[in-house]
Parts: sequence; C-alpha cells; structure tokens
Amino acid sequence: MEKKIISTAAIFGMIAIILGAFGAHALKKVLSLDQLNTFETGVRYQTYHALFLLLIGIIPNLTQKAKKYIYYFTLFGVILFSGSIYLLATNNLTAFDFKIIGFVTPIGGLLLILSWGTLLLQFFNKKSQKQNNQNISEI
Repeated sequence: MEKKIISTAAIFGMIAIILGAFGAHALKKVLSLDQLNTFETGVRYQTYHALFLLLIGIIPNLTQKAKKYIYYFTLFGVILFSGSIYLLATNNLTAFDFKIIGFVTPIGGLLLILSWGTLLLQFFNKKSQKQNNQNISEI
C-alpha cells in the first residue's frame, strides 16, 4: 500500500507543478484574473494533498486499513475537487459547459475532509490504545 500511496503522491505532485506552470504561462493570456485564481486554488489543493499522501505513505504506525481509506478518500477527493475546479476555471475555453459538473466540487472537498478526519481518528485510537495498554501494565 505504501508504494501505491507514495507513487500517487509523486504523480499528483508532478501534475500540480505542470498545471501550475501551465496556468502561470499559457492560461494567463486567456483567463480572467478570477478564473486564474480559481485554477490556482485547484493546483494548491492538489499540491497540499500530494504532500499529505507522501506523509501518509511514510508514517509507520498507521494501520493498513486507515492508509487504504485515507488513500482512496484523497485520490477521489483530489480528482473531484481539483479536477472540477480546473474544468470550471477553464470553462470558457471549450464548447462543453462544465458548470453542470459543479456539484462534484463539494463532494471532492468532503472526501478530502474525510481523509484528514480518518487520520485524526486513527491518531486518537492509537493514543487511547496506548493509554489502555499502559493502564493494564500498571496493574
């Protein structure tokens, strides 16, 4: 699972850099400032979650089940959240109206929140398990 997580983190990171450079250079000429800012929001969140996946891939004391949930929540969250933002920001460049997929952006955001929430729950579960083990050993 760690190999898959770290590979996905690297792919998300590379794509974020490519799209960031594309936005800063090529799209700067054809998008409004608001559209460009929106596009950059997608890049920023994708970058954050590439780093998040990298962290998840190297944390040794997360359960494999938690890593799996975090991975899939983050994978689909980035695709839906950042992906829809990219399409919505560049909507006027194509004949297709991407506004009809705008409802997936908050779904992607919810999945990203769930990935962070899973990490938080895993942390508290490990902490409470450690405290319980300490209490048992003191008896």
